[in-house]
Amino acid sequence: MIQSRLMISKFALIFLIWIPLLFHESSSSSYSSSPGTIVQPSKVRQVSWKPRAFVYEGFLTDEECDHLIALAKSELKRSAVADSQSGKSTLSDVRTSSGTFISKGKDPIVAHIEDKLAAWTFLPKENGEDIQVLRYEHGQKYDAHYDYFLDKVNIARGGHRLATVLMYLSDVVKGGETVFPNAEESPRRGSPTKKDDLSECAKKGIAVKPRRGDALLFFSLYPSAIPDTTSLHGGCPVIEGEKWSATKWIHVDSFDKNVGGGGGGHCTDDNDRCEQWAALGECTKNPEYMLGSPDLPGSCRRSCKVC
Repeated sequence: MIQSRLMISKFALIFLIWIPLLFHESSSSSYSSSPGTIVQPSKVRQVSWKPRAFVYEGFLTDEECDHLIALAKSELKRSAVADSQSGKSTLSDVRTSSGTFISKGKDPIVAHIEDKLAAWTFLPKENGEDIQVLRYEHGQKYDAHYDYFLDKVNIARGGHRLATVLMYLSDVVKGGETVFPNAEESPRRGSPTKKDDLSECAKKGIAVKPRRGDALLFFSLYPSAIPDTTSLHGGCPVIEGEKWSATKWIHVDSFDKNVGGGGGGHCTDDNDRCEQWAALGECTKNPEYMLGSPDLPGSCRRSCKVC
């Protein structure tokens, strides 16, 4: 009996030592050899359910924030927007920040951030665009817009943008909030941010204040892959201070291959599970994604037997 109690105590001691090691954050010296990434659900809070939006407090370390800013500083250019008709990038007063893209494999720190993004969102790294680092100076903003596309040019690569992660790299003294004007606030939940702390722009909807290291995840599509109009969002003008942020756009399919292989006489499926989805009736339930349209072929045309 005494021996079994000693063995239980020994295992309990090993367990107590092992748990902190499991959840220990990797230091800068171990980025290149980090075996995996731990997501801590206790740090995530719901901002809204329409749209689905969540904030992960302390998602990035101070070192990661500084590193992204340092990489971007010498490469900044005026930010552009996608034309809703042609899909081409154009300059517009709608978006007045400056920014640059950082490739996924730029260095071990960037690669580690990419791993954390995939672990938190449960979305494949290959579905994401490169991280875009942005700087907003006094008065600069991004008017309310959708992250899903209205043109068929941008949607041809990876399909719609399914989700967006906004990572805040700096604190902002005043202004610079991310606001969702169409969001529906649950009567059972208090406002995520006190209205007194917000700029006038941010009071027009549910808003998130930029806090260094925090990350905001929201979805632009419903689980059915239909665009969610409540995901309309904007970046409020910076009133005092400077705002640095990093954006990760994540698509429904790999961003490295084209969606819509049904055009040009080809009849293909773009997802290995298309046949299974078709058998479950998704061709009828979710025609926008499965079948598409004459101008924009869907992802499961072969399994839905439309070509």
